[in-house]
Amino acid sequence: MTRSALTAGLVAVVSLVAFEYMAVAIAMPVVAKDLGGLELYGLAFSGAMAASVIGTVLGGRWADVRGPLAPLWTGVAGFVGGLTVAGLAPSMEVLIAGRFLQGFGGALIGVALYVVVARVYPESLHPKIFSLFATAWVVPSMVGPAIVGVVTDTLGWRWVFLMVPILTVAGGLVLLRGLAGQPLSGGQAEPAPGLPGKVAWAAVTAVGAGLMQYGSDGRLPLLIAGLAVLAVALPRLLPAGTLRAVRGLPAVVGLRGLAAGAFFAAEVMVPLMLIEERGLSALAAGFALMGGSLTWSFASWLQGREIFSQMTNLRLGSAAIALGILLMGAVTFTAVPVALAYPAWVVTGFGIGLVYPTLSVLTLELSAPGEQGRNSSALQVGESVFSVVAVAVTGALFAAAGSGYWAVFAAALVMALAGLAIAPRSAKSGPATGSGPAVESGSAGAAEPSPTSLA
Repeated sequence: MTRSALTAGLVAVVSLVAFEYMAVAIAMPVVAKDLGGLELYGLAFSGAMAASVIGTVLGGRWADVRGPLAPLWTGVAGFVGGLTVAGLAPSMEVLIAGRFLQGFGGALIGVALYVVVARVYPESLHPKIFSLFATAWVVPSMVGPAIVGVVTDTLGWRWVFLMVPILTVAGGLVLLRGLAGQPLSGGQAEPAPGLPGKVAWAAVTAVGAGLMQYGSDGRLPLLIAGLAVLAVALPRLLPAGTLRAVRGLPAVVGLRGLAAGAFFAAEVMVPLMLIEERGLSALAAGFALMGGSLTWSFASWLQGREIFSQMTNLRLGSAAIALGILLMGAVTFTAVPVALAYPAWVVTGFGIGLVYPTLSVLTLELSAPGEQGRNSSALQVGESVFSVVAVAVTGALFAAAGSGYWAVFAAALVMALAGLAIAPRSAKSGPATGSGPAVESGSAGAAEPSPTSLA
């Protein structure tokens, strides 16, 4: 059995998860209005995010100990089941339950796919595979809005949820065929105590991130409370030294969080700034974001063909993110031509396209057998929570400064420059020999002993 069917199945599943992530964000205002649950609007997103953090932590350990197949197919079932529940929901409360199940399933899928890549594909092919994954995430952002708009207007919002399970069954059959005969049965790590505690810390982390989300509109006590919760809980889920950018895997996880946080915090404000401050139409503002999506995909393609070294990808990509955000920040001033917004976001997209998949490749390269799930989980949790913190903090700055777009881009620029500073620490410095305990140094009592050095 060749790997072509497996690759096609993996890309199909990633594309569907990415499409639904984007589609729900677009359709949710219509959903909340129809179901009469505008007061629960935010919970539809924060609930899915909370489930995602828990699923990522659980799925990583599950895949290491039992192999990736069980969490993968459980994730597919949860993803499909959650979407079906949401699509048929008679009330906002039921829809939120479906979103929770969908988020949990999608997280299991995401971390299991990393372990599949690690165990099936030789290391030399990892750049190409993660390039395909990156493209599978980017393409829905370009074609998805039009599809979601047509489906919502003609068939109704429920089919935004219900059409994906149908497509997922087809993609799952391709994936099932590709998985046949692959070396995926059984785990590569011994069971270790402490998993319930780790999942509990994931739940606490999700609560902290949710508090920050709700506090981003100017409710400072919630913002501070969320940040305090994350300061205690998040380090338990990350490699030791992540917050100090220790060389190796900790710096990889830290750079992923900083790059994603800077990019998404800025991206949230780009269309709003271009429409409200510079008078562009929604279509014209959308073209700016589309340019970034195209260069993200192109840069991922370059990474997949190893045109540059990993260090060049990280340094050049981090510098491009910082430069693009700086240029976009300049557009907030009326003396600067608004046309600069287009090349600005093209540069930013190119930067994230180089950095993002390179860090995925490095995570597997720096992981010994039996550590791929745990380390991939840390990478994805760090990215998700750093992004939530970045968007929440910049949102609060925006409100405090009175529609202070410049404050948002300035804060995002600081994060991007911090990423550029730690990029040299993220390159692989030797053979994978394990990554040490997956907790921050100084977190007393957080480390959990394991025969395989897993937390």
